[in-house]
Amino acid sequence: MKYSKSEAKDYARETMRGIWAAALNPFDSELRLDEAGLRSNIRHWIDDLGIQGLFIAGKQGEFWSMSLEERKRNMTVAVEECANKAGTIMSISDQNVDTVLELGRHAQDCGADYVVVHAPMLSFCHDRDEVLYNYYKYLCDRLDIGIAMWSHPDSGYLMEPETCARIAELPNIMAIKYSVPRDMYARLTKMVGDKILVSTSAEDDWLDNIEELGWQLYLCSSPPYQLQTKNDRRMHEYTELAFAGKYEAARRVRDSLQPVRDAIRNSKPAGKPTAHGKYWQELLGQTGGRVRHPMLELTEAEKAATSVAFEDCGLLL
Repeated sequence: MKYSKSEAKDYARETMRGIWAAALNPFDSELRLDEAGLRSNIRHWIDDLGIQGLFIAGKQGEFWSMSLEERKRNMTVAVEECANKAGTIMSISDQNVDTVLELGRHAQDCGADYVVVHAPMLSFCHDRDEVLYNYYKYLCDRLDIGIAMWSHPDSGYLMEPETCARIAELPNIMAIKYSVPRDMYARLTKMVGDKILVSTSAEDDWLDNIEELGWQLYLCSSPPYQLQTKNDRRMHEYTELAFAGKYEAARRVRDSLQPVRDAIRNSKPAGKPTAHGKYWQELLGQTGGRVRHPMLELTEAEKAATSVAFEDCGLLL
């Protein structure tokens, strides 16, 4: 551990800055974790694209399809490959709290910087504030590593800003990935001030959130390595312009990426986001690989349509 529990908030404020991407996990033809492919992707993301941190073993990484040992290995490989050149935040999300704790302890032991815990599914529960507070407190009491909250509609509900602000008082809660409407995350940002870092995965809103909400962290999804190449780092460019207060120039660069965003969205089959993301990676020269059940693979026709969209989107390879 690079910090004590009581230092988690300050350490995160100092070290979690800029673009953090959520890693898709490459699985080979036998559906095994492709460690060599993952390592190659991480090196490209850090060395060529300048990505400053990685979100590992999350929903983008199909964690729900992986065994406990695979998830641990996923974390270890990422820490080894990042090697203090980029930060790491490990998803330890699970419905079983003992699994969450086991993964959290592994993250601490293998040298991860932080962990993130998805809000649990709560069957038949409508008054959630006390339940959620006690859930995160239980984890904070038993782990020393900095913990980020994570609220997304996949839980069946959204954590209210007031609930998040209450949980933010816990000593090692240092951030939240808040996949909610903008009015909710803007309200939470004002409520918590500098206490924790608030972020969301919508790349389209990232520049506005720097300018209007004072955000320092993009946490995180796959756009950082799908909208960029070694020779075309426009997301990195507009981020740095925005951090320098050059918002008009930043908007011009951000808006120039719209054809790429449109190409991804318009070619992505509604039921196959993960397979589409991996195929887009392959078109970029990264390791994509297969998806695990219950996710579906692209058909040859869908691959062909994606290839056409990719060729016309204007990314410089």
